[in-house]
Amino acid sequence: MNILILGSGGREHALAWAVKQNPKTDRLIVAPGNAGIALLAECADIDILSGSTVVTFCEENAIDFVIVGPEAPLAAGVADATRAAGILTFGPSAAAAKLEASKSFTKEICDACAAPTAAYARFTEAAPARAYVTAQGAPIVVKADGLAAGKGVIVAMTTDEALAAIDDMFGGEFGAAGAEVVIEEFMTGEEASFFILTDGENALPIGTAQDHKRVGDGDTGPNTGGMGAYSPAPVLTDAIAHQAMEDIVLPTIREMARRGTPYQGVLYAGLMIENGRARLVEYNARFGDPECQVLMMRLGAQALDLLLACAEGRLGDAKLHWAHDHALTVVMASQGYPGSYTKGSVIRGLDALPETSSQMVFHAGTTTRDGQITATGGRVLNVTARGATLAEAQAKAYAMVDAIDWPEGFCRRDIGWRAL
Repeated sequence: MNILILGSGGREHALAWAVKQNPKTDRLIVAPGNAGIALLAECADIDILSGSTVVTFCEENAIDFVIVGPEAPLAAGVADATRAAGILTFGPSAAAAKLEASKSFTKEICDACAAPTAAYARFTEAAPARAYVTAQGAPIVVKADGLAAGKGVIVAMTTDEALAAIDDMFGGEFGAAGAEVVIEEFMTGEEASFFILTDGENALPIGTAQDHKRVGDGDTGPNTGGMGAYSPAPVLTDAIAHQAMEDIVLPTIREMARRGTPYQGVLYAGLMIENGRARLVEYNARFGDPECQVLMMRLGAQALDLLLACAEGRLGDAKLHWAHDHALTVVMASQGYPGSYTKGSVIRGLDALPETSSQMVFHAGTTTRDGQITATGGRVLNVTARGATLAEAQAKAYAMVDAIDWPEGFCRRDIGWRAL
C-alpha cells in the first residue's frame, strides 16, 4: 500500500515508525514531516489544512490510505474531502471531530447520553462568566471552547486566577477558540488517558496512558502540551476501563451515530478517576501527543492493521495483541518552553543512539540545516523506551536522554513518578 500520514510532530513520527514496520506498507509519505521522519519516510511540503490539496496529492501519488494525525486538519474537514474522493481514510469527519473542536458540543453530547462529566456552564460574554465564577468560587476550570493547541484550559485555584483567565480568553489570548468559554466544576482524583478505536459502530479499546502536563518536576509550573507519558496507566484498571466504556464511550458513539455524524477514528477519552469510577474530562479526536509515542512503541506493526480495520468498518473482527510490557517517553524541550524559546540550536549525539523496537527517539520539532539536526519547536524530542517493568523503561529512556548533547534543551527528570 501507498500510505500518507498528515502531520509533523512526535505523534506522526511514532505513527510512521509503527506503520513502516508492517509489510503491507510499500511507500510511506508524511506531510510535512520533520527531520526524524525524513530518516524513515518521504516528506512532502503541502498544505495539510486544504482538503483539495491533499486529495490532489493523493491522486498524483496513488495513495491508498490516509492517516490524519493532528486535530486541525480534522476540524478543517480534510477527512471529509479524502473520503468524498474515494480514498480510504483514518480520522473522523469535521462534524464528528467537534467532540474535540468544541468543549460545549462535548458537554451537549454528555447531557444527551447521560455520560458522567463535570457540571458546567457556557458563556459568550465576559460579564456573566465573571459573575458565575464569583458565585461558584475556586478551584474551578476555565476552558476556551475551541481548539487552542492543548493550551486553552486553565485550572484556577483562586477566583482571581479564574477571572483573569476569562478576561484573557475573551480578550483574544486564544484567538477564535476563546470566543465562547466553558466553565466547569473542579474534579478531584487522578487523570488518565483511554484510547479507543471506533468505526462508527464497533469499538475497540487499544490502551491506556498517563501524561505529565506541567513543565516542572513534581507536576509544578505552567501547563504544557505534555512533558512525557507512560503506558499502561495502572490507575486505569480493567474494571474502571469497563465502566468508562459502558457509561461514557459507548453511549457517546451511539449518540454520534444517532445524530447522523458517526465517529470513525481514534477517540481519546481523558478521564478523571476517583473512588473506582471514571468521569469524562475531555475528548480528543486524535492520538495524544506524547501518549501516541508510548502506545505505538507497544503496538508496533499491528497498529496499521488496526487503523485499516477501523477505516474499513471491520473493527468487529479485529484483535489486539498486547505484550505485557511498559513504555515511557521523556519530552526534551527548548529552554524557556512553554514561554518564549529560541529556535535553531543544534542537537548532537542522536546518531549514536539505538533505534530498535524497544528504544527510539521520536522527533517533534526538528529540521535539518547544513546537515545538522536543529530544534525548531518548543517540544523537540520524545525519548522513548520499552521495558519489562516501568522502572526498566524509565531507566532506558533517561540513559538515552543523558547521551544527547543539547545544552539548549531540558526535560523533567521524574516522568512515571505517579506509577513508580
